[in-house]
Amino acid sequence: MMAAIEKRRFEQPDQQLDMKEHGQINILKMHDGTAGMRAVFEPGWRWEVDEKPLIGNPDSCPASHTGYCLRGRLVVRMVASGVETHIGPGDFFEIPAGHDGYVEGSERVELILFAPPEHQH
Repeated sequence: MMAAIEKRRFEQPDQQLDMKEHGQINILKMHDGTAGMRAVFEPGWRWEVDEKPLIGNPDSCPASHTGYCLRGRLVVRMVASGVETHIGPGDFFEIPAGHDGYVEGSERVELILFAPPEHQH
């Protein structure tokens, strides 16, 4: 059997985190379990206010993220060390779990994030 190309669009996500006026994350799951996400964070977005309550109020973001910044400026802070990293257009990044963040300035942030298939236990 030959493999088929799978194509999806973020306008029809499998799941969405809706942060009302501060943005959303549209999540696509491919047939092999790989995930793609389009995150849009509006000016004023802060992880601890807008996203933390939607994922169960952990002390910091429990996920790691591999992604690419299309637009805007995001500041990501590693909670344990307090080290901040500024992410902007054209940056390809890897963020470990244990962070929070916020939109810097008055421009919307747009990111594309990738995740490998979730391991079956």
